[in-house]
Amino acid sequence: MHYITKWKTAATITTDDEALLEELYQLAKRLDERMDTVERLVASDNPDFQPPRLQHDRSIDNVPLRELEEMLAEKKGERA
Repeated sequence: MHYITKWKTAATITTDDEALLEELYQLAKRLDERMDTVERLVASDNPDFQPPRLQHDRSIDNVPLRELEEMLAEKKGERA
């Protein structure tokens, strides 16, 4: 509850918050790559396997990711 109150009173996120978000984003990307590997391995053993999640190679599934990467690049450009 304390952190929710702190979050609501802050006008913007702190530098530490940005660093944590960046770290979480990188972790999510690594986990997604691992899931892709597992799905490829399962698909190689079972040709009928159809992964029920978003696909890394489908353009429509990557739109939000591209938007986030663009925002991160712009933010890094502001600091440089």
